[in-house]
Amino acid sequence: MRLDRSAPACGGCNSGAVAALRLPDPCLVVLVGVAGAGKSTWARRWFQPAAIVSTDELRAVVGRDRHDLRATRDALDVLELIVARRLRRGLLTVVDSTALEPVVRAGYRRLAAAAGVPCLAVVIDTPERETRARNRGRPEAVPSAVVTSQLRSLASTEDHIADEGFDAVHRASDGDVVVVPRALYDTPAAARRQEDDPVPMRFGLQIGRFEWPGGSAELPARLSTIARAAEEVGFASISVMDHVVQIPSVGREWEAMPESTATLGFLAAATTSARLGALVNGITYRNIAHLAKIVATLDVLSGGRAFCGLGAAWFGREHELYGWDFPPVARRYELLEDALELLPLMWGKGTPAFVGRTVTVPAATCYPRPLQEHVPILVGGSGERRTLQLVARHADACNLFGPPDVVARKVGILHDHCRAVERDPATVIVTNLSEAAILGGSPGADERYADCVGTVEEHIGRYRAYAEAGVHEAIVALHLDGTTGQVEAFAPVIEAFRTGRPP
Repeated sequence: MRLDRSAPACGGCNSGAVAALRLPDPCLVVLVGVAGAGKSTWARRWFQPAAIVSTDELRAVVGRDRHDLRATRDALDVLELIVARRLRRGLLTVVDSTALEPVVRAGYRRLAAAAGVPCLAVVIDTPERETRARNRGRPEAVPSAVVTSQLRSLASTEDHIADEGFDAVHRASDGDVVVVPRALYDTPAAARRQEDDPVPMRFGLQIGRFEWPGGSAELPARLSTIARAAEEVGFASISVMDHVVQIPSVGREWEAMPESTATLGFLAAATTSARLGALVNGITYRNIAHLAKIVATLDVLSGGRAFCGLGAAWFGREHELYGWDFPPVARRYELLEDALELLPLMWGKGTPAFVGRTVTVPAATCYPRPLQEHVPILVGGSGERRTLQLVARHADACNLFGPPDVVARKVGILHDHCRAVERDPATVIVTNLSEAAILGGSPGADERYADCVGTVEEHIGRYRAYAEAGVHEAIVALHLDGTTGQVEAFAPVIEAFRTGRPP
């Protein structure tokens, strides 16, 4: 499989100019064609052997050999089991069988739907004369009458397969097969929309991993260089994770993880324009009033560029290692609500008392005050009831997770919560955090970051879809290698969203 994704996508079963056949990963690819059409040859050309589940090969497992047609039913049963298990694990899978019966194709679509992955058909329509010649050359040829019957079935299939419910139907050609991360599969059309009718979007850089060459000795120089490059290319904010050990979804527990507040203070001195904050501060890690003091200090030292991210905390292992209490989720939400009410008091005029659900402050004392009249508060998490209700009542921004369709649904729920408390939904900034890497932007990006690597055009399309879902700022967890390569390679994506009408 090539990762050169500059070629256009193939559009359905219509003939025309040879183009790349674009497939999402993961997905289920169902090959459709008669015996001898070249399905196995085509599959082996483009896919790893382990991804191909072949009726012929499974006949050799459950029968005498791959030509033992009496073992076909058992081979198909085993094939379905293997396909289901692979899809459950999120593995791209190619079914190499004739798949000429509608009921068989429907079964494959059900397997894909159960696993939540797209199902695509690829029709192998080899000329009849070539097909029959290949069959005659086989050690055990498929009878001519069977081939004739299959050719009739194929003709009927081509008339109806586009209406059967596949996510896409392609015709195999001499063009390349291009496998792209599922998140980038539908992006070409969205990228064209952004080019023809641009919409604006801000971008933030999330730095969540610090395993860079040179170790701790080079960390200051590399971090400041990356931060300055981020400002130069147009990132509006720079954020770090508020964790004291690396989280499992990103790396290993023993990786370097600088403390967030000290790191943000360093970034305040290394930058001049980007907003700075933690995405997000775990509500159990610090006394709430102390957190107010930390953020106020960051705002002063950065010249008024701080924002305050808040979250209910989730990483139990971290609490265990550092001796922090990890109360039940209901208690953590009470802490979060207290913070949303107390922090503005700590940063505002006077020194009012505060009596909350979990904390009592006799006088909200915080000097120096932040330079900003109002430090923005962002709440992370996508809980549709409690979290988004708190956002609607108290926060300036939220961070919603998931693909564009999921984010769009949550934005709708957030807007309902806003209307319930008579708040204009437009006053809440919606952000989204996702991983990204630009193909060729750093050495080995295509191999190491396969699930999020894409071309500039693919990422433009991806973020256009987020803008249409209601996202105002995309926070990008670029896969940094200690250099500015990925940051600089992302510049054209930012440039594509600098201007335009609101979505």
